[in-house]
Amino acid sequence: MTVVPLDPGFSTAVEALRLREWQLGPGQPTLVTDQFSGEDFHLIVDDRADVHVSSKDGRFYLGWFPNGRPGTDGEGWTIAVTGTSKVRGYRLSFDTETPTDIVAAAVARVLETSRHV
Repeated sequence: MTVVPLDPGFSTAVEALRLREWQLGPGQPTLVTDQFSGEDFHLIVDDRADVHVSSKDGRFYLGWFPNGRPGTDGEGWTIAVTGTSKVRGYRLSFDTETPTDIVAAAVARVLETSRHV
């Protein structure tokens, strides 16, 4: 006895199968670093050519590690905000091949949510 399935299986329109182009590659890191003013942030380039940005109050940190952060598996960007006694902080990281447009958007959003007290 043969049973005919009620659902013929996967079906879709041809348009849904078209390939998409995705942004790949690290891009231009100045899209990220240009968001920081010397008035509110410190910028340091170390002997490995890694870039470190911190807020003058010390609660925000951005690290860019073009060759990967030492001791990690290809971490290229780190964003960290220190918490308070009542609320925990957070940390984001992206690998060395993450497009800088994506990192820049994350940094822009973090900066938008900050305010002077």
